[in-house]
Amino acid sequence: MTEHTASRPITGIAAISYCAVFAAIIAVLAQISIPLPGGVPLTLQTFGIMLAGIVLGAKKGCLSVIIYILLGLVGLPVFAGFKGGAASVFGPTGGFIISFWAVSLCSGIGYFLAKRAYANTNNKALLYVLTLAGILVGAVLNYIVGVVWFSSITGNTMTAALQMCVLPFIVTDLIKVILALFIGPVLNRALAKNGLI
Repeated sequence: MTEHTASRPITGIAAISYCAVFAAIIAVLAQISIPLPGGVPLTLQTFGIMLAGIVLGAKKGCLSVIIYILLGLVGLPVFAGFKGGAASVFGPTGGFIISFWAVSLCSGIGYFLAKRAYANTNNKALLYVLTLAGILVGAVLNYIVGVVWFSSITGNTMTAALQMCVLPFIVTDLIKVILALFIGPVLNRALAKNGLI
């Protein structure tokens, strides 16, 4: 995160195209599962969602995630494990899917604020901190919506929902946060430098 090229606004058909391409990228990343020693595999779905916000910006990143969710809602197997359909979106873990847009939105806002702060202060630490803060706020919102949704659908207590839906995934989610923190800005700068965003 040493150089930051200003992104030119993406509008019209170009914006829709970028959002559609990133929705497809998220769908592909959702199918990648890396086994870890703890038994909980590292899937790259939310990593792609964080990247969408950082690379495309808050609005377009959020739109790409909404497109991704809609593709899954109509039955395309774009969710992790090649799942799709209304049962996935409105089932017990649907709250996590429905709130994916918040992860992308907050990640994008965090990186936008980080770039502004860096331009004014040249403070690398602030750049990382604000980007990380945006990603974490989005992740926490995703957890909250997902847990409340799961608890209301299944009748489990909030504590039980946390134990089933959050605690086993904290380590893998932290790995994805770190990856997004370092890879997202690099992709954003590379695309901006080449006039692609």
